[in-house]
Amino acid sequence: MKLLDIHLERDSACRISGWIHCENGSREIPQRLFPAIVICPGGGYGFVSDREAEPVAAPFFAEGYNAFILRYSTGEDAGGLRPLCQLAALVEELRSKPEAYCTQPDQIAVCGFSAGAHLAASLGVLHQEPAFLQAYGSRANVRPNAMVLCYPVVTAGEHAHVGSIQNVSGAAPGTDAYRWFGLEQHVDGSTPPAFLWHTADDQSVPVENSLRMAAALSKAKVPFELHVFPEGIHGMSVCTQEVNTPSAYNARWVQWCIAWLDRQLHFNRH
Repeated sequence: MKLLDIHLERDSACRISGWIHCENGSREIPQRLFPAIVICPGGGYGFVSDREAEPVAAPFFAEGYNAFILRYSTGEDAGGLRPLCQLAALVEELRSKPEAYCTQPDQIAVCGFSAGAHLAASLGVLHQEPAFLQAYGSRANVRPNAMVLCYPVVTAGEHAHVGSIQNVSGAAPGTDAYRWFGLEQHVDGSTPPAFLWHTADDQSVPVENSLRMAAALSKAKVPFELHVFPEGIHGMSVCTQEVNTPSAYNARWVQWCIAWLDRQLHFNRH
């Protein structure tokens, strides 16, 4: 195991930590490359939640995934697609330097929670959008191979989490700039497969956000798996005592997600 602090040349404002598997230190024996999951904690684009950072990385790392945590720009710095460009730059960094990060370039998933899931999904659905390409400044291969969306902020219409969409858009509700960040409208055949979970009685980000994303994925014939648990507050993270939301019933999403990722990324850990 190796712990990393990663600094992006493109934007040093974000903080990135990484847990990577290293099987050997020999130059003569080729280093095995592992799949990676890039974690985007939530926080309404106003802050980055620690509850959805290291506690999430740990179970994925334990199952053979390299885990990277992106603490992206928030608040007044969340506009101009800056968090999205930071996430794209991290994926590009991992994909362009596989040996340095012991990471398979075609086995990179993005995982987000609440507004962080909006960020993760944004990379999946906006990676070809002219507005993103103009902001990012290049056509690098930044499309993730899979998306994990946990109680995601998705829509900018009815059932929107207004604060998140306002923070990331810098626009007032009802304006074109605000509505553009409704992600279900951007889903097409190039969108990566997705794993989604939500709780039916989420009072902060209504379950309709996940349902609308699932409907858009289904229409575009993009593979997805959706779990809606009947009970649970918003922000459950991994549903353990460590994050103060213990629920063995809902915590099953973690192992279900790992099994789904193994299939999507063709990962054989043996």
